[in-house]
Amino acid sequence: MDLSKKKLRIATTSLAGCFGCHMSFLDIDERILDLVELVEFDRSPLTDIKHCGPCDLGIIEGGVCNAENVHVLREFRHHCKTLVAIGACAINGGLPAQRNHLDLRDILEEVYHTSPGLAPGSAIPNDPELPLPLNKVHPIHEVVKIDYFLPGCPPSGDAIWKFLTDLLAGRTPVMSHGLLHYD
Repeated sequence: MDLSKKKLRIATTSLAGCFGCHMSFLDIDERILDLVELVEFDRSPLTDIKHCGPCDLGIIEGGVCNAENVHVLREFRHHCKTLVAIGACAINGGLPAQRNHLDLRDILEEVYHTSPGLAPGSAIPNDPELPLPLNKVHPIHEVVKIDYFLPGCPPSGDAIWKFLTDLLAGRTPVMSHGLLHYD
């Protein structure tokens, strides 16, 4: 390895989603060893770093459903030169956005007051430690500028590998039809 070449810094996070895109990222399998020769991970489940520092690339999965998601997303946009929306939830709200046609108050009422099996007198949580829910789930491009979109639910490990290697080589990622699919 050429020690004179600076490694690129990558940060990743999951907002409102299922973490499937991160699982697909791990599906690059042994190629992750090639990747760590080229990059250094900042905030990521691989490092357990809690805040995003200055990075070359930020990868975001999941939609935006609460105030904490907005904060994390803005932190990533501030610290990352390039920001990638990965997966259906980040790109269009995905499954979490299915609640968008319902009123948030009605949802909370149903979940905390009328669902079977609840303890008598249970209340809607109101703790300052809990992030405030937004009225709607938003795709991340409605909150910050996104540089690239990698669709899929989730995108395959091969698609993520091709996307990353194109970016790392300074090429605009081009995804063939065979790499883009929705399971």
